[in-house]
Amino acid sequence: MLSYPKPLDAKEEETLFTEFRSGNRQARDLLIEHNLRLVAHIVKKYSQPERDNEDLLSIGTVGLIKAVDSFDACKGIRLGTYAARCIENELLMFFRAGKKTAKEVYLYDPIGTDKEGNAISLLEIIEAEEEDYTDRYERKEKLSVLPRLLAANLEEREREIITLRYGLAGGMELTQREIADRLSISRSYVSRIEKKALRKLREAYEKEEMKQTV
Repeated sequence: MLSYPKPLDAKEEETLFTEFRSGNRQARDLLIEHNLRLVAHIVKKYSQPERDNEDLLSIGTVGLIKAVDSFDACKGIRLGTYAARCIENELLMFFRAGKKTAKEVYLYDPIGTDKEGNAISLLEIIEAEEEDYTDRYERKEKLSVLPRLLAANLEEREREIITLRYGLAGGMELTQREIADRLSISRSYVSRIEKKALRKLREAYEKEEMKQTV
């Protein structure tokens, strides 16, 4: 099993960035090394039996390096939060590169498999237990924050459409056409709102998850 250096605290991170911006390349290397654990954590969600995880770790590390090189502490966020987005973006670009046409990542899109070889989706990351890195307590935690993330990050129409689309209020899942008919709007408009809302929700969830790892 690979072992990684422990994460840096805020003061250590700030000091290394100051040295890095002054031309100290060793400080840059330390910033990368002490965030490799984050790469491994994110790669677990995209693990696939037909692909060597070393490939995904390498790709995720590229995202981490980009994050370290472009990080701006003046924006008021920790490196870990920013790096998580860069790592995910690098992995998603890799997966999308093999597709003939790019498409948005929906909650039901398969993004990997569990230990049994069953496909897992973004929705399952939010709603269900993943045997790779969560336990029952974490599952309850994920379920508990979802209503708050919906309320805090989505506009009223976005919440309504996501709730209907995925049956989040205990109802049946509706198609975009069914939602369009119910709300008296076009199906294409429902699709646009759904894509925007899922993107917001995914980003909000990742930030929430990072609070527990940074």
